[in-house]
Amino acid sequence: MSVITYRWIVLPLAALFTALTSAASAQSRGSAPGAGSDDRAPVIAEPDFRVLNLPSTLGLPVHGANFQLTHRFNGNLRQGSFDGNASNLFGLDQGAVVGFEYRFGIARHLQAAVYRTAIGKTFQFYGKYDAVRQQRSLPVSLSALVSVEGVDNFQEQHSPAVGLVASRFVGDRMAMYVTPIWVHNTAAPLGIDRDTLLVGIGGRVRVSSRVYVVAELVPRAGGYRPDQPAYGFGVEKRVGRHLFQVNVNNGQGTTFGQLARGGFADSLYLGFNLARKFF
Repeated sequence: MSVITYRWIVLPLAALFTALTSAASAQSRGSAPGAGSDDRAPVIAEPDFRVLNLPSTLGLPVHGANFQLTHRFNGNLRQGSFDGNASNLFGLDQGAVVGFEYRFGIARHLQAAVYRTAIGKTFQFYGKYDAVRQQRSLPVSLSALVSVEGVDNFQEQHSPAVGLVASRFVGDRMAMYVTPIWVHNTAAPLGIDRDTLLVGIGGRVRVSSRVYVVAELVPRAGGYRPDQPAYGFGVEKRVGRHLFQVNVNNGQGTTFGQLARGGFADSLYLGFNLARKFF
């Protein structure tokens, strides 16, 4: 086993497993409200399984499901005049990168998802284990995730990833996220074998009973990191089991591998996420 593999893969995985096991044991011994909470109950501060592109710590009940549609329009709002962009309905007339995701609760605290985006005809398969929910005895929620994606309908350029999502709620008004993710083979489009360690930062603030503002930034802490860190911001509204988010990003990437490759200078793309829960 190489020194790089041991340092960047084995050690982080061992630390992640130890932290999650210890936290889950502490939670099971706690008597604070929420220790046995129902995953079907709405979490007002965390209405969706994504922030914009990064994952959240929202749990999914056993046999519950969620469908999500992502749209990133092709028109670059930082090119051309305001009148020119307005004539194209700020990118709506220029086509879009569309993605579809189906998520299913396969066991308590364990969910699996399959996502397909038009960028490179990429399929992403991933699982998330929601080990810890924030309560009086624990100041954060923790979820572990593992993923693999591949272009040309998962036939080539495979990029596995492993990571952790940590969230902190401030009442039912605010949620803050830190998401370190290691992604392998991030320079595959160039035919180069490289890895990337990204540390996503995000948050959402509820500004009325059903409306939120959201933002995220995805700096790369090590490895392959071209161009600029991906970032985005938006506004969303929760209506029953639906959530509709209008967002603006400096790139069109939505998978972990695409986020690891970053956003683009002098670029902003209008987009939206639409989600529907089935539980």
